[in-house]
Amino acid sequence: MDAILRGFMIYLFLLVLFRIAGRRTLGQMTNFDFVLLLIVSEATQNAMIGNDFSLTNGMLVILSLVGLDIAFSLLKQRFPALNRHLEGLPLVLVEQGRPLKELMRKSRVDEQDILSSAREKHGIARMEQIKYAVLETNGGISIIPQTSS
Repeated sequence: MDAILRGFMIYLFLLVLFRIAGRRTLGQMTNFDFVLLLIVSEATQNAMIGNDFSLTNGMLVILSLVGLDIAFSLLKQRFPALNRHLEGLPLVLVEQGRPLKELMRKSRVDEQDILSSAREKHGIARMEQIKYAVLETNGGISIIPQTSS
């Protein structure tokens, strides 16, 4: 029972932590982010397993985590407000070629992040060529180009 409780507590802790850290934490991984992820995963494993390294305990923790993940997905389907709190909503960062600086600052996204995404996806080089840039709930940036009329 201890392993199940440890697994639940770590799952909830990481869920809240990454929600507070913001979407960009999971959206694009740098070398620093990768090293941090490895360290967090090791600390998480130690916290969940404790001193019991048995195969049974490991499988019990995994089963508990998958069960908790399934339960959350069912709850998010049933209660859309819960989904908005856990996952957030897409956020418009550029509107009609104008960067929305305050939203960008809060999201820890700069113009170079937006222009990089615009270049990769649409070959867009200037902010004025972007109709909308949207920070998605998965941390990616969607670009809607200006239409030429």
